[in-house]
Amino acid sequence: MSDAHRTKYIFFTGGVVSSLGKGIAASSIGRLLKARGYSVTIIKLDPYINVDPGTMSPFQHGEVFVTDDGAETDLDLGHYERFIDTNMSRHNNATTGQIYYDVIMRERRGVYLGKTVQVIPHITDEIKRRILQAGAGDKPFDVVLIEVGGTVGDIESLPFLEAIRQFTMEHGYAHVMNVHLTLIPYLHASGEMKTKPTQHSVMKLREIGLQPDMLLCRTELPISQDAREKIALFCSLPPEMVFEARDVDSIYAIPLLFEEAGVGQRVVNRLGLEPREPDLSRWRQFVRRIKNPTAFCRIAVCGKYTNLHDSYKSIIEAFVHAGVENDAKVELKWLDSEEIEKKDPDAFMQDVNGLLIPGGFGERGIEGKIAAIRFAREQGLPFLGICLGLQCAVIEFSRNRCGLEEANSTEFNPATPHPVIDLMETQASVVQKGGTMRLGAYRCQLQKNSLAYKAYKKTEISERHRHRYEVNNAYLQPLQAQGLKIAGINPENKLVEVIELPEHPWFVGVQYHPELKSRALAASPLFREFVAAALRCKLGRSENGGGAAF
Repeated sequence: MSDAHRTKYIFFTGGVVSSLGKGIAASSIGRLLKARGYSVTIIKLDPYINVDPGTMSPFQHGEVFVTDDGAETDLDLGHYERFIDTNMSRHNNATTGQIYYDVIMRERRGVYLGKTVQVIPHITDEIKRRILQAGAGDKPFDVVLIEVGGTVGDIESLPFLEAIRQFTMEHGYAHVMNVHLTLIPYLHASGEMKTKPTQHSVMKLREIGLQPDMLLCRTELPISQDAREKIALFCSLPPEMVFEARDVDSIYAIPLLFEEAGVGQRVVNRLGLEPREPDLSRWRQFVRRIKNPTAFCRIAVCGKYTNLHDSYKSIIEAFVHAGVENDAKVELKWLDSEEIEKKDPDAFMQDVNGLLIPGGFGERGIEGKIAAIRFAREQGLPFLGICLGLQCAVIEFSRNRCGLEEANSTEFNPATPHPVIDLMETQASVVQKGGTMRLGAYRCQLQKNSLAYKAYKKTEISERHRHRYEVNNAYLQPLQAQGLKIAGINPENKLVEVIELPEHPWFVGVQYHPELKSRALAASPLFREFVAAALRCKLGRSENGGGAAF
């Protein structure tokens, strides 16, 4: 293969502190390359020893992002999909746990007979193999972007950084680029921006054998030309390869700011890619609509991790996308479901135009969610239940409309006399916790006379799942007799996927996670219609002074 047609690789590392935004930076540069017509994918290398984040608390790791092929991955893969509009897979997230597990399994099978298995070369070789795998296929990607989790200097990141050093040597400087994201703090007491943390971060990187080709400097204030030249001098790169990465109101503005600063062109030049004019017209329009909404609504999100918004990252972004498609700003009101258990829901929900119950696990806060759903059902408040949200809606309806007062899920009460939500048959014998739920994309057939069909405009859809419990089909008859509509089912196993209440202005529960497939330039159909219903609710309440009871 000629050099002009070889896959290019861009590595993203971070220094000084964590959570600087490497995933957003990688996604933004990916968007700039895609806007130039290049095929792009992104892989996240995570240093933790867990095989995946599936068994980790949201307080530890935030949201678990699920791909079509059923991988439980880092939340940054959600950013990748939303920015570059390309489906990720299990090949786009590699953890230390996965890498060591695969190497150890090979050792047990005798692949390394006679050899001592070591970090170098066996672990680093596996890391490099996974990087190459992410960019391979029937038609290899033009550019593969690789984000390395953690910060330079972390012990657990060292094998990844060594693998990058080897990868650069093996594939050649012309085909590999290193981008380093760092921090330039501003000391308010002295009124100075300090470049020393960046210098030390790059020095640590160079000790490992990596020289950054570009610096993205997180800063509150503009970087002066003197500071830029000082950073360039001490970090051994041209001043024009030092860029500021300022805080912005919307993460979706970052690709435009990078393009305006010249980041896209510098990346193209550095990798020897064919210069092309980027088409960012739709992206610019999207960002303009975020900044200039013509309407407003407030949605309550009722859950038990509401103090940690990263737990609901895809939901937050899905509301941004849906708001744009309705020319509206969607404000989220975070409600702790345990607090609702202590008071009447009316005290929390008088100023909202819709209620969303997100996915989750465990009994804590469940009764608060059920009480909130009852309020939404009886007051005609638009409602969207996702995964556990659907299950809570079925429990509430069973108790308060079907007369099954002790209805529950066997997840919360194994002895309930009315298990309207029950463990899936395929889950009954499962012992291991990691990667054993119903995961990934499954088909759903929609009824034509349903709100879901109106949203998707087709009778068959595919959405992503992550759950162990389902609606118990033994209770469908009494539920339907009281007005619950089964609007969508899985055609293979007849499991309930969508419920609706036709007598209600807009009441939808789904067993899947529609937020996971929402994109910046293509909002989730359900979120789009939910926001539209919330806007209608707001208008109706302002005209009538309240909502009707249902």
